[in-house]
Amino acid sequence: MEGRPRVPEQRRPGSAASAIAEPAASRFSVLGPVRAWRGGEPLNTGSPQQRALLAALLLREGRTATAAELIDALWGTEPPSQALAALRTYASRLRKVLDPGVLVSESGGYAVRAPAEGALDLAVAQELAGEAEKARGAGDLCRARSLLSEALDLWDGEPLAGVPGPYAEAQRVRLEEWRLQLLESRLDMDLEQGCHAEAVSELTALTAAHPLRERLRELLMLALYRSGRQAEALAVYADTRRLLAEELGVDPRPGLRELQQRILQADPALAEPSAPAAEPPVVQVRPAQLPASVPDFTGRAAFVGELSEVLASASEAEGRVMAVSALAGIGGVGKTTLAVHVAHRARSSFPDGQLYVDLQGAGHRPAEPETVLGSFLRALGTADSAIPDSLEERAALYRSVLDGRRVLVLLDNAKDAAQVRPLLPGTEGCAALVTSRVRMVDLAGAHLVDLDVMSPDEALALFTKIVGQERVAAEREAALDVVGACGFLPLAIRIAASRLAARRTWTVSVLAAKLADERRRLDELQAGDLAVKATFELGYGQLEPAQARAFRLLGLADGPDMSLAAAAAVLDLPVEDTEDLLESLVDTSLLESAAPGRYRFHDLVRLYARACAERDEQPPSERDAAMSRLLDFYLATAAGVYAAERPGDRLVDHLEKTGVSGLVFPDRRAAQDWLYAEAVPLLACVRQSSSGATLRRAVDLLWAAVDLAESGANFKEYEAVGAALRDAAHAASDLRAEGRAILVLANARHWSGQFTQAYEEARQALALSESAGDPLPCCWAANILGAFAFYQGRYAEGEAYLERAIADFRACGDLSGAAAALCNLSRLHLQTDRPDSAVHLARQGTEMYEELGHSLKAANGHYALGLALGESGQLADASAHLGQALLVFRASRQRLWEGMTLYRLAEVDLRAQRPAQAATNAEMALTPLKEIGGEWRRGNVLTVLGKALNGIGQTGRAQVCWREALEIYERLNSPEAAEVQALLAPAATA
Repeated sequence: MEGRPRVPEQRRPGSAASAIAEPAASRFSVLGPVRAWRGGEPLNTGSPQQRALLAALLLREGRTATAAELIDALWGTEPPSQALAALRTYASRLRKVLDPGVLVSESGGYAVRAPAEGALDLAVAQELAGEAEKARGAGDLCRARSLLSEALDLWDGEPLAGVPGPYAEAQRVRLEEWRLQLLESRLDMDLEQGCHAEAVSELTALTAAHPLRERLRELLMLALYRSGRQAEALAVYADTRRLLAEELGVDPRPGLRELQQRILQADPALAEPSAPAAEPPVVQVRPAQLPASVPDFTGRAAFVGELSEVLASASEAEGRVMAVSALAGIGGVGKTTLAVHVAHRARSSFPDGQLYVDLQGAGHRPAEPETVLGSFLRALGTADSAIPDSLEERAALYRSVLDGRRVLVLLDNAKDAAQVRPLLPGTEGCAALVTSRVRMVDLAGAHLVDLDVMSPDEALALFTKIVGQERVAAEREAALDVVGACGFLPLAIRIAASRLAARRTWTVSVLAAKLADERRRLDELQAGDLAVKATFELGYGQLEPAQARAFRLLGLADGPDMSLAAAAAVLDLPVEDTEDLLESLVDTSLLESAAPGRYRFHDLVRLYARACAERDEQPPSERDAAMSRLLDFYLATAAGVYAAERPGDRLVDHLEKTGVSGLVFPDRRAAQDWLYAEAVPLLACVRQSSSGATLRRAVDLLWAAVDLAESGANFKEYEAVGAALRDAAHAASDLRAEGRAILVLANARHWSGQFTQAYEEARQALALSESAGDPLPCCWAANILGAFAFYQGRYAEGEAYLERAIADFRACGDLSGAAAALCNLSRLHLQTDRPDSAVHLARQGTEMYEELGHSLKAANGHYALGLALGESGQLADASAHLGQALLVFRASRQRLWEGMTLYRLAEVDLRAQRPAQAATNAEMALTPLKEIGGEWRRGNVLTVLGKALNGIGQTGRAQVCWREALEIYERLNSPEAAEVQALLAPAATA
């Protein structure tokens, strides 16, 4: 005989109900037309779409459905443009019809809370079917048959009749399949009770209605045989075999073929069964409950090997304590898929069976351990009458039943360790695999595995398996964009790939374009009953209020990660409280610990967190306040770093005031370390704050973080953010912010060698700052203009600007700025054949820096002094000062100035007739100047390198360097081209 039908899980306690509900209570039906009553009075459930909404909520058994899930249920993948508004209208109309508190709104979705036990016909049918199964297990076939008949009588035609939508269609199929399973079970009991003659007519009609359902054919053959109609029974088999071959191209299943043989042989065991015993004997059964492994399982080789090794050691080692492996990870990362795959691989190591349960830990109603234990005990062959009531007694019996067996238990989707502990086997030879969104650090002895997203190669391989090699090969870059937009999350990749596979007219590029829109991305990542947003919603719904607030607010920041101190500023909490909150979010897998003291979101989780902030954060101004606090934290701390690097520099006195205190560092090195560690999130915060009330603070933060550009470490992003701030300030007509933003840009262009553009921007910055009455930017703009003018040979203009800058800096009390202008003026004097005054000015600027304790900028003074001394022939002193500057630049991670100092040392080495040393220094200069400094500076280094190589007899290499330098100078229309042409001329004539 076949196994009993699979009945949907019964979640309500208590015995079977014989009536739907009390007369005055609301009740509902879905096993036929979707209807509602209040007592005996039918209620108007509205249009078909409105009934579809009611059905979708009723079938969720009280669980909340999000708006996106309901829209998909009602309209599928092509909802109308006003779907959300229509959904809200249907919900509002239903709420007016139903009793208060029945249809509720929560967490951005809806739920139906049934007011009384047995209010839904499906729930009653489930309970009746469960009681029937217990009665059958106890040997009471009469009661079991009666209960099943009562359950089947609740059907009133086609389930969900007339209800549109893909969800209703899928549920219709499911409910009809279940009805047929119940019917087969009842007919099976009819035959066991000797009612074979009566069953023939019903089975004949059923096989005509469902001609390919082999179980019904089998029951009809048995009923005919027991009615003495052997020939007809064999004819049924012949008809079935022919029909299956014609319709499906398959043979009857083994059970049907075996029954035919037994009928041919007149097997006495097929005769009418005797009355069953009241209490069946306890039979040790071998459960095999593992869900099917997905056919396209991809990657995870290291995790598969690790977990398989743990399970193998548990089954092989004598006396070893039962092994527990707990997989934790974000929803959708593939915990269940991996666990099921590993469990199937390990089946041979656990010959006494495999148990499986979905513990519903991420939902609102996690499974109760005592309920699960009851299910496990029955699966292991324990009679219902032998199963005790209490959790402790059930757990003890469960461990006793497993003693001496080798059984693998897969506990999927666990809420926490407390839910898991009673379900663990207690002896060696058994093993448990646990999956959860929570890291089970309190599960003693567990082997903990943190499952991360797939690697890019694994993600592309999974996408390819679902979509097909041909389509992916034709658009590989677009496919990489898709899996990247999915954040390499397996669930998201599976959904995206399934959508594409179902739409043959779409290209991979079409899908990539849809996923490129971050605001729509989560809505695009849903297919059927799979949705990334719904998966995250389950985890979010489990959070305490303080955790949920932290989750929402931290998701607002654009940076790839966030430090603990920055998070404390966002949340406006002490660091200790913030750390507790963040670590608790890490334990739920909604946040990741990127490194000690640093945290990050998965890309899709961040999008979901922002959606939650927009939906739930009240008042909305709290979102702006959180981001303002983050900006203040970065500005206050970056200002402190700037002040530590540049004592005496007055910039910090001219920055916008902040409402949040910054960090304090023990020394310059720690301050620098912070700045470079925070570079990417800091620049992201600046870009995100480039509007409204935060614009001026964003500009000032970029200025205070100037080392990020001058060092070359983050130059490109720094320049791009500066351009965005300039445009935003111009659009806002904020002269002060625009002047400062353009000044920051001019500095950045200077360091990258874009001198013409830098000169024009410095002129704009000077004019805007003068109009805004902003004195310090005027000083710096004049200093930059003076430097650029002498670069371009306009020495009188340059000297005028630099003299103005020195005077204006001194008027502002900014001696550090005055020293910078003096060093620039020294270099101008060198270019105009005034070496003695150049040395004097450079010494004056260097001494001012050193008096201020400004070691970094003092290095710029030593650099200028080294140049002046070299030009005046004092080569040993020049090398000493340049060497001193080089040490500071390297220690301060100033890559531009490190390269430029090496280049100047090479020039001194050439003058001192040390071509080999010059070549070494010039070669070293090229490395940092590839990253920053621009082509003109690179051309200068190549020219000097060529001279050094020529000096040591490597003329071929020298020619290559000079030709490359000439190409650069000619492209830039630079006057230095003439000198290089002269260097190349002897080789050409030779």
